[in-house]
Amino acid sequence: MIAGNRGITTHKMTEQPQTQTPASGITGHACIQTYLKTLDSSPGVYRMLDAQARVLYVGKARNLKARVANYARPSGHSPRIARMIRDTASMMFLTTRTETEALLLEQNLIKQLKPRYNVLLRDDKSFPNILVAKDHAFPQIKKHRGAKKEKGAYYGPFASAGAVNRTLNQLQKVFLLRNCSDATFESRTRPCLLYQIKRCSAPCVGYIGEADYAALLGDAERFLQGKTTKVQAQLARQMEEASEVLEFERAAALRDRIRALTQVQSAQGINPRGVAEADIIALHMESGQACVQVFFIRAHQNWGNRDYYPRLGGTESPDEVLQAFVGQFYDTKDPPRQLILSHGIEDPDLMAEALSEKAGRKVDILVPQRGEKAELVSGALRNARESLAHKMSETATQAKLLKGMADTFGLDGPPQRIEVYDNSHIQGAHAVGAMIVAGPDGLMKNHYRKFNIRGDDLTPGDDFGMMKEVLTRRFQRLLKEDPDRENGQWPDLLLIDGGAGQVSAVHEIMAELGVEDIAMVGVAKGVDRDAGKEEFHRFGTRPMALRHNDPVLYFVQRLRDEAHRFAIGAHRAKRSKAVGATPLDDVPGVGATRKRALLTHFGSAKAVSRANLADLKAVEGISDSLAETIYDFFHERG
Repeated sequence: MIAGNRGITTHKMTEQPQTQTPASGITGHACIQTYLKTLDSSPGVYRMLDAQARVLYVGKARNLKARVANYARPSGHSPRIARMIRDTASMMFLTTRTETEALLLEQNLIKQLKPRYNVLLRDDKSFPNILVAKDHAFPQIKKHRGAKKEKGAYYGPFASAGAVNRTLNQLQKVFLLRNCSDATFESRTRPCLLYQIKRCSAPCVGYIGEADYAALLGDAERFLQGKTTKVQAQLARQMEEASEVLEFERAAALRDRIRALTQVQSAQGINPRGVAEADIIALHMESGQACVQVFFIRAHQNWGNRDYYPRLGGTESPDEVLQAFVGQFYDTKDPPRQLILSHGIEDPDLMAEALSEKAGRKVDILVPQRGEKAELVSGALRNARESLAHKMSETATQAKLLKGMADTFGLDGPPQRIEVYDNSHIQGAHAVGAMIVAGPDGLMKNHYRKFNIRGDDLTPGDDFGMMKEVLTRRFQRLLKEDPDRENGQWPDLLLIDGGAGQVSAVHEIMAELGVEDIAMVGVAKGVDRDAGKEEFHRFGTRPMALRHNDPVLYFVQRLRDEAHRFAIGAHRAKRSKAVGATPLDDVPGVGATRKRALLTHFGSAKAVSRANLADLKAVEGISDSLAETIYDFFHERG
């Protein structure tokens, strides 16, 4: 059993012993042929590995022996599969009880191992939800991302944080629910600004009772469940009743809420009547590239869309790409009741069975040809086509810029990975090093890294020392994890913020690490420090400058500015965290809740440190044993 395979039940899975390169060192069809005599017709997952034991491909099979026999044939394969077979030096096998388990395991392994010849979903971030917390008399409504551990009702997913924020903003106008934390709620003595601008009913100071607040909450949940008509009719009826009894101020407030509710619906654009809960998934392929557009329909409402660009080998069919996308996309996400696709997939019945098993309810996979669902797919396809055209245009421009970089700085070829480094600190305090990465697809934000500067012996403001620490940590890790430079994590070019002195210092660092073969360019402002008059420094050569309208100059400026932005953001986050830090953070057993209780009771961390044992025991939530721990902690320190 492989640990951590989400969706795989604890049925028998046996790993076969064929995991080594055959003794004769053969590869390709002949290598694959050697495994056939020991395989049976069980369902399972197979892995094809090269001579260095790197995984080339992960696949699933209803019948392992029959599937592997297909690869053993010397002809009849696409160019991509033929290359994969040629490189295969060994194989590994996992048998499963059912083909459904094999499908789930296959997608899990693809995401973990990222094989070269599989279609790979490259962006797999979690989606935000709206959480209506249910652990308080006046429940909070807020954005939530991650595991659903808090008690409450979850509504989503939304395509982006922006989509959630827009919906929350409108919900506040309509239903006047609080979004403040419980701690803020408990500490307020007068209404906040949200009450003044009519976005909260101020339950924190008793301006609304529990029953009335619960009624507002019920309306909000009915709206999130798609029952907007009932909510609007109820509000309209309440407005008429208020007018009849001459409560014009209340009637006007209800009118404003109805208007805000109408704005929410109009802003959502697509609100299908016949589709209550579905993901609309459309694929457009062109010139060996693909874009998958996903629209999230929940409660008959459009909750946003997102596009994806799977990694392809160049010869995959649409059904193969979409099959791989669906399997990997829902590996860590709950599928909706319907998947409405633009193309068929290779194993629709098997995929539906696997997703239904994962969701614990029926999941349908549809490829509509007419009607409202087909119109939804058509709209998603149009978005996918336009997104891919824009992406391909950006890629072409990026390719020209990278070629320009190679020509300008005398590189062997267009760099596939550029790493840009910068530091941020205030007189040495809260120092942070930052690394951003760019390549053929533009900025690679999932590769960004920040480094908390640890050097206690550094002089405050020692930028050379900080850069040395950052680069040493970065390349020592690369040397340890990928000494052969085969996983694409090694840079082709380093951009350093600084002039000749900085470049010389970095060259020494790289020489000490034995990686001085990586091209490096220092970017320094000109004599009057104006943007556009940058000087470029390379070790052992004279400084150079570029024309003020050179596209390469603009490109380097954007990279440098992005590194600076990222470094400053990391520094500010570290400084903010330090400002909120107290000695209580170091006390064993004192988490955020107990820290808040202590600070609320005593007023400050210093007062806590001076408190006697009896006073500590009197704090709500602090047990006798924890009170003794806190007292001993400060007593020993003092």
